Amino acid sequence: MNLSYYWYETAHWLLGPARAASDATKSLFENPGNPLTNTPYGRTVSAACELFERTTRRYGKPSFDLPTTTIDGHEVAVTERIVWAQPFCEVIAFDRDSAKAADQPKLLIVAPMSGHYATLLRGTVETFLPTHQVMITDWTDARMVPLAEGKFDLDDYIDYLKAMFRHFGPDLHVMAVCQPAVPVIAAIARMEAQKDPATPRSMILMGGPIDTRRSPTGVNQLAEERGIDWFRQHCITKVPPAHPGFWRDVYPGFLQLSGFMAMNLDRHVSAHWEMFNHLVEGDGDSAEKHRDFYDEYLAVMDLTAEFYLQTVEKVFVLHELPKGEMMHRDQPVDLMAIRRCAIMAIEGERDDISGVGQTLAALELTPNLPPDKKLYHLQKGVGHYGVFNGSRFRAEIAPRIVEFIENHAFESEREPVRRRASRA
Repeated sequence: MNLSYYWYETAHWLLGPARAASDATKSLFENPGNPLTNTPYGRTVSAACELFERTTRRYGKPSFDLPTTTIDGHEVAVTERIVWAQPFCEVIAFDRDSAKAADQPKLLIVAPMSGHYATLLRGTVETFLPTHQVMITDWTDARMVPLAEGKFDLDDYIDYLKAMFRHFGPDLHVMAVCQPAVPVIAAIARMEAQKDPATPRSMILMGGPIDTRRSPTGVNQLAEERGIDWFRQHCITKVPPAHPGFWRDVYPGFLQLSGFMAMNLDRHVSAHWEMFNHLVEGDGDSAEKHRDFYDEYLAVMDLTAEFYLQTVEKVFVLHELPKGEMMHRDQPVDLMAIRRCAIMAIEGERDDISGVGQTLAALELTPNLPPDKKLYHLQKGVGHYGVFNGSRFRAEIAPRIVEFIENHAFESEREPVRRRASRA
């Protein structure tokens, strides 16, 4: 049995006294009554203690913390509400205190189930709050789900999505960020094949691995080289005691995080060294930006083993979706069935997770969808994270998404024209 999770928990437990001593030392050298507090020596000791504590702690689930937004120049309150719930996922709606809010398009953001919490998309949610009724999937940390709740695999994921679309549809627009691009287009293909009236009006696929044979990245190549048996042997372990999901087979979040950080280790080391220098120099604003980013980045969740292994095998090793071989509950996932749901594919020029062309494949694999229901955008100068967050996302990508959703807010082709004409 893979014991990595148990060693990880043991290491946290053993480091507890050292973290406590570090916190006490930091408090001592930040105390106004200590004559060394504002000296270079005092700030150096305090900075070293903070870095030690931050690099050895377990980061909890962050909050969205979006109390307000601006609609038509007026600041309005925002409140969170759970509007759909199952053992492995909840959907959070962001209600805005505005009379205009109810008339805006409904947008369901499907957050990636790939190790980080949905709050990684805080900036994405914030960007669309002024213009849309925003909801987001909040996937549950697998170690927090009791074994009695049963399994959760890729088929279950697609079932969850179909249930959400039916619950919030039919006037729903769906945004899939990275990993969920495959299950989202698969769920919609199944609904289209069944002529389901709750099929979403549009889907926005952002940096998603639709066909990882195109511009393969290091992540894609690793999956093909190692094969599914290697991942099963080296990446799957059981949840240790003291967690609700004790004995559940999972892919631990800390392993996923280790892999991501190893891809850009020099950058992360440099960032922490810069934070150390900011603290020594007394540059609190720069240090706070570092804290905010890594509080989010280092907060990770576990995935169920069956979901993780199926995703690796079907998406990254066998390429079942682009080959037309993917099945859901013994039924074919036929992208040829997509005829009504508009598709926007967005990619980043420097994406090192989902290479250029992998998401674009969705437009080429749906030949029965009219050309005027397809849109492609390649964002220059951004990597994977910049596809859904940051200044270029807000300034260049988000406005195109808003326009795309508005153009497909109605099922027939003439209704958008009538809507625009009525506004003139």
